[in-house]
Amino acid sequence: MRKTGWAVSSGIESAAVKELHQSDSGPVPQERPDEASGPDKRPLGVRTLKAALHTAVAICLVTALVHVVLVFLHVAPSNPVSKRYSPQVNGWVYPLFEQNWRLFAPDPDSFNRKILVRTAHTDSSGSVRVTPWFDLAAVDHSAVDHNVFPSHTSQNLLRRAWTSYVETHGGSDTARSERAVMLQKYLRNIAADRVAAHNGDAFEFIQLRVVTLPVAAPGAPAANRPPAPTEDRLLPWWKVTSHGK
Repeated sequence: MRKTGWAVSSGIESAAVKELHQSDSGPVPQERPDEASGPDKRPLGVRTLKAALHTAVAICLVTALVHVVLVFLHVAPSNPVSKRYSPQVNGWVYPLFEQNWRLFAPDPDSFNRKILVRTAHTDSSGSVRVTPWFDLAAVDHSAVDHNVFPSHTSQNLLRRAWTSYVETHGGSDTARSERAVMLQKYLRNIAADRVAAHNGDAFEFIQLRVVTLPVAAPGAPAANRPPAPTEDRLLPWWKVTSHGK
């Protein structure tokens, strides 16, 4: 009887423990057939937006990686890889991502330049109308003078376009390399866009004239200084679209 009593009491205690565990854990949720694992049930718009976001992030990462590699090949010492892919490197870097060391070794201009422009337009009667000279450099100077935070465009865009043109062309106005052709178009488009924004008139041809005057050395009175030599360079007429591009 003792064994039987012990067995019965043990069985009751085991059942109580099981019941207690079940009550602590709560009822077991019943899984519905439609909630079983299956294809993504999110709306199509959400999935499309998520896929587009992932694609945009991947494109940005690839573009950033390509940019870093090409700029590295541009600034690195000459090597077989940079020589082999120099057209691709130069096509990506110039003129927007040009790298140099002028921040640490600045080379300020020792010349004052007047970059003048004029346009030509053929009217319906066949006569050609040429506009007076317009000083693009004076517009930049007026935007910089007395301006606490002058824009980078006003300070450097036109000036750097001209110095790059001279570096690739020298004293000739004939482009002899792909980079020279690119910089010629770059300078032409800057001048055409600025003229079009200034007067809004249509024109088919544009011409630049650059007057260079060296900065006189300080110290001597202006009256006693010898006349500084000037360079007056007239570029050929360039064909542009009627909208100035």
